Amino acid sequence: MLSSSHQKYLKGEFFQMAKLTVKDVELKGKKVLVRVDFNVPLKDGVITNDNRITAALPTIKYILEQGGRAVLFSHLGRVKEEADKAGKSLAPVAKALSEKLGQDVVFPGTTRGAELEAAINELKDGEILLVENTRFEDVDGKKESKNDPELGKYWASLGDGIFVNDAFGTAHRAHASNVGISANVDKAVAGFLLENEIAYIQEAVEAPERPFVAILGGSKVSDKIGVIENLLSKADKVIIGGGMAYTFLKAQGYEIGTSLVEDDKLDLAKELLEKAAGKLILPVDHKVANAFAGYTEVKETADQNIPAGFMGLDVASKTIADYNTQLEGAKTVVWNGPVGVFENPDFQAGTVGLMEAIVKQPGVKSIIGGGDSAAAAINLGYADKFSWISTGGGASMELLEGKVLPGLAALTEK
Repeated sequence: MLSSSHQKYLKGEFFQMAKLTVKDVELKGKKVLVRVDFNVPLKDGVITNDNRITAALPTIKYILEQGGRAVLFSHLGRVKEEADKAGKSLAPVAKALSEKLGQDVVFPGTTRGAELEAAINELKDGEILLVENTRFEDVDGKKESKNDPELGKYWASLGDGIFVNDAFGTAHRAHASNVGISANVDKAVAGFLLENEIAYIQEAVEAPERPFVAILGGSKVSDKIGVIENLLSKADKVIIGGGMAYTFLKAQGYEIGTSLVEDDKLDLAKELLEKAAGKLILPVDHKVANAFAGYTEVKETADQNIPAGFMGLDVASKTIADYNTQLEGAKTVVWNGPVGVFENPDFQAGTVGLMEAIVKQPGVKSIIGGGDSAAAAINLGYADKFSWISTGGGASMELLEGKVLPGLAALTEK
C-alpha cells in the first residue's frame, strides 16, 4: 500500500537499495517481464480485496508510460494437482487490472506454448499481457515452487533481457517466476513496491529513529523466535500480544486457564525473558471467555492470571492503557500480529486500542508487517493512518528476522 511518503523515497530520502531498480533500465520497445503479487482473495470468481492489484499499479504504469511492453507473472493460491486449478485462474484479475488501467490486458490463459509466445510477440509499446497462474506449473512436479531451471529459462526467453520483480509477498521464496527468471536475464531489477517495502521495513529495523518499539502478536512463539531475538537486539521495547503471550506468562508462573500455550517452548520463553532484560512487555490483564466458540461468559481479569475454565482471547483495559504508556513518544513502530481475535467484535478492543496508541504518536513512522495485522488495520478502518502497510506477511517476517530474501538477492547489483 503506497503512502504519501512514496515520493520522498523516490527522491532518495529513505534507506537506499544496493540493487538496480526499474528506473535504472531502458524500457522503451522492450518486452519487460514483471513478477507481481496478484494473489488476491476470490469468492465465486469475484475479487473480494484488490489491494495487491492497486499496490502494483505504480510500477506497471511506469513501464507502460516508458514505452515498455509489460508481461506480468503471478501466482494465485496453491495448486498441487489438476483439480486445484478450479477457481484459480487469473482471468478475474486480468479484468480487474484492465478496469484500473483503463486499457486492455491481453490474457491468453496459459503459462507456456505457441499461443502465449505469439501474443507476447504481438504486443506493441505501452501494451500489457498477463500470463496465467504460475502455480499451474506445479501440477506436474512443482516446477514453479521448486524453481525448475528449464521453466525459469523458458519464461526468461519470453522477454528482452529485463525482469522487474515487484512481488514482495513472494520475495522470501525461490521460485521459477522470480529467482529462476532473474538467473536468465541481462538485468533483474526491483519495482517500486518491492523497493518501498525494503526501504520502510529495513530502515525501520536497521536505522530507526528512536525510540523504536516493535510489537509482535500471533499464536505461536515458535513462529517468531528469530524475529523476537533479532528485534530484542535492535528495538528499545518489544511488546508481545496474541496467543504467544500466554506461553511467556506461563513461563513466569502465571495461571493461563485453557489459553493457547506451547508447553515445549516454556524454557525458551524463560531464556528470551532473561535475554530481554526488561525490554519485553507482556499483557497485564486479559479479556477471557469460557470457550473459543459458543461461549456463554466473557469477562476481564483483574491481573495477568486467567481463571480455570477460561481462555484469553484479547487484552483488556489495563493493558490497553499500558500500550499508551509504552508507546508514548515512539518515533518508529513496527507491528506484526494482532493482540486478540480481532475478527470477533467481542475481542477486537485490544487491537483497536493498540492501533490508536500507535497512530496518535506525533511524527511516528508506523509500519505494519502484512498478514493479519494488515487485515486488521484495513478491516477496522485504520489503514490510512499508518505510514506503510506491507503486502507480504511472510516476507516481512523474514526481513524482521534479519534474513536475506532470495527474490531480492537474485536482483542485479548497482
